[in-house]
Amino acid sequence: MSYNDFKEIHEECGVLGIISPEPADLAMQAYYGLYSLQHRGQESCGIVVNDDGLFTDYKDRGLLNQVFNRTVLDGFPEGKMAVGHVRYSTTGGNGRENCQPIVVNHIKGRMALAHNGNLVNSVELREELELQGSIFHTTNDTEVISYVITKERLTAPSIEEAVNRAMYRIKGAYSLVVMSPQKLIAARDEQGFRPLCYGKTQDGVYVVASESCALDALQATFIRDLEPGEILVFDENGMRSIKDHCNKQTKHTCIFEYIYFARPDSVIDGVGVHEARVRAGEILAQRHPVEADVVIGVPDSGLDAAVGYAKESGIPYESGFIKNKYIGRTFISPGQKKRETLVRLKLNTISSVIKDKRVVMIDDSIVRGTTCAGIVNLLRSAGAKEVHVRISAPPFLNPCYYGTDIDSKENLIACHYSIEEIARVIGADTLGYLPVEDLYHLLGDDPNATFCGACFHGNYTTEVPSSPSKSRFEFKLSERKKQS
Repeated sequence: MSYNDFKEIHEECGVLGIISPEPADLAMQAYYGLYSLQHRGQESCGIVVNDDGLFTDYKDRGLLNQVFNRTVLDGFPEGKMAVGHVRYSTTGGNGRENCQPIVVNHIKGRMALAHNGNLVNSVELREELELQGSIFHTTNDTEVISYVITKERLTAPSIEEAVNRAMYRIKGAYSLVVMSPQKLIAARDEQGFRPLCYGKTQDGVYVVASESCALDALQATFIRDLEPGEILVFDENGMRSIKDHCNKQTKHTCIFEYIYFARPDSVIDGVGVHEARVRAGEILAQRHPVEADVVIGVPDSGLDAAVGYAKESGIPYESGFIKNKYIGRTFISPGQKKRETLVRLKLNTISSVIKDKRVVMIDDSIVRGTTCAGIVNLLRSAGAKEVHVRISAPPFLNPCYYGTDIDSKENLIACHYSIEEIARVIGADTLGYLPVEDLYHLLGDDPNATFCGACFHGNYTTEVPSSPSKSRFEFKLSERKKQS
């Protein structure tokens, strides 16, 4: 068992693009920006710097501070553009070959591409491209996107028009940053599943990022989010927008960005993540009240919701857990010990807050239930008289095809047990979820607010992929090797 097994829901990816009017140390700037996005992907990372058309790239498995030391960063030249990526694999394995950004050399020049999301038609596109002679070196759908753009570039008058044409072919969730020798392109899918925003520094440097917290790290003033379907083109003449794909679909930003994925200091599509989580806690207190002595949150994304629950219920809020921030994804687990051991290494209780208390424990989700059971057991061991679990999301009942690592109903505890039964499985006295009909409150109080919550209610807004497994291309590759 690795540390990967500790978390039941894995992060998304994070993308970053920078374009400067003058040559600068953009590798270091990209490093700082990606550091702010590290929560979105902890398997691998990469940076590509563009020095007047000469691309220098470095990428590998691991966290930012493991892959990019001072020697590596000093090896980059100054440049006017850079793209970066932090990854958690939602399609394709976590080998080095799947690290991003992807760099492509073709007859019309070089291109670097970073992607956050998941295509629903990647299998069909890949098979089509392979039959036309394309040779794939990775098993992720980012390379599929790069081939589609490259193919369109052969006849398109510009890189932005190639991206524009490619967007008629790729379906699903994608936020892209594409770098050519002369331009930086940002694009968001027609439904806006994944976040993407941009800002500008006082020195005229444009920054594109998955979350606004990365703009803050680079002292860039937030300008706005990209509209669903929008393409932004940055070059020496400034910025311009292409909206050929806008206004065709209703916005369906992933609601779980607000519940779990994004950093609380980010703002996505005009909604503060911290405020959304506090509202979730307030709703939980209204829908699932209980007599208790203390409210605590499970770090990190349960903390803000716990503040909201305490505020609405009048029950005091306390810090009940201490999180070990030094256990990364390279952590080596102790032999055959079970998940409970990892929970204890990751979290510890403050016994004076817990002992002899009726505790309301706020967390963001329950997937399999094993991790939640371990955390409840921690509270019992610390002397809690009662443990009442409140979850700031509805029950997971369906797979996600847009980038969240939930690809099967098989391991979803809510697909097999009632809420009362789940409470018994995890060892809680009571259990309450955020009602699915209350999700819109997280985005304000507009009952007509639109978002993607298909993992909760099953109402998908795109076609369902023919092969949903994140390892679908590894499986095809292994089958081909057997046949050969």
